[in-house]
Amino acid sequence: MTLSPSLLSIVCLLSAASALAQDKVLNIYSARHYPTDEVMYSDFTKATGIKINRVDADDAGILARLKAEGAASPADVILLVDAARLWRAEVDGLFLPIKSAKLDQAIPANLRAKPADSGGTAWFGLSTRARVVVYDKLKYSKTDVDSYEKLADAKFKGNLCIRSGSHPYNLSLFGAMTEHLGPQKTEAWLKGLVDNMARSPKGGDTDQIKGVASGECGVAITNAYYLARMMRSSNPADKAVTDKISVVFPNQTSWGTHMNVAGGAVARHAKNTDNAISFLEYLASPGAQNHFANGNNEWPAAKGVSFDNPALKAMTGGNFKSELLPISAVGMNQIKVQQMLDRVGFK
Repeated sequence: MTLSPSLLSIVCLLSAASALAQDKVLNIYSARHYPTDEVMYSDFTKATGIKINRVDADDAGILARLKAEGAASPADVILLVDAARLWRAEVDGLFLPIKSAKLDQAIPANLRAKPADSGGTAWFGLSTRARVVVYDKLKYSKTDVDSYEKLADAKFKGNLCIRSGSHPYNLSLFGAMTEHLGPQKTEAWLKGLVDNMARSPKGGDTDQIKGVASGECGVAITNAYYLARMMRSSNPADKAVTDKISVVFPNQTSWGTHMNVAGGAVARHAKNTDNAISFLEYLASPGAQNHFANGNNEWPAAKGVSFDNPALKAMTGGNFKSELLPISAVGMNQIKVQQMLDRVGFK
């Protein structure tokens, strides 16, 4: 059957419209379960007309789902909240290395994956989180806890609160310590942490902060954004907690405070690759970077972005020295670190 010119034109227009509709979609698998991120998603859709479909899960759940789905996966963008998991996903071939001049210019080299053989980059850090020490200000002084190494000192026996050693936040810190100290000294340090624990590791970072305030322990390790969240809270109970503790950004006279990243990547089998790249570029823009800082109390990953978060500035006085290790190197140590944790009995 031969189509008339007019009917052929209609068919072509409908096909083009269908393709355009498909082009206006982006499927995201996200481990960022922060309500404040909703503004960024809606702003991106308003600016581009691209509809976002999102699946929320933790890092481990997302990686397991990607492996199970394989080439049939609908995911275009993957958002994870830990360097070790970003590295693991890259090694497992779950990301599509991409080329983006905007992302290369915005994100420092140590906060993104090493370029692949193709010249593309598998993932980019989009925000950073400082792993800090909180302490009972009536019991200890800042100089007692101004380095991670000091937490293994016998003076803190029975006074350390910390979440599971196998949690990604701690695996990344311990992976960084392995880069700085070497495996042998790091394992001895981890044994010192175990010896100093006030209780078996349990709970999240907020629980560690509350443990110091309640007197259950004297020192604890937490990501700074958990503390900033409590500092900005209008809940009197949160204010009561923050009034009892102080915070220190460790290792300011050596290599700097450990910084973990939340980052993003294009999924290996993405169907909307151009939209996925545009979204990652948007997340590296000054507007989105400011939202990471002001919305979820994270530090921007992009270069030269200023922000005004009173809690973050109150913690640091406006500035601090951050660790500059390549995040990929930290991730590569996670298997070695887990073996150390097993040997020293760090649950």
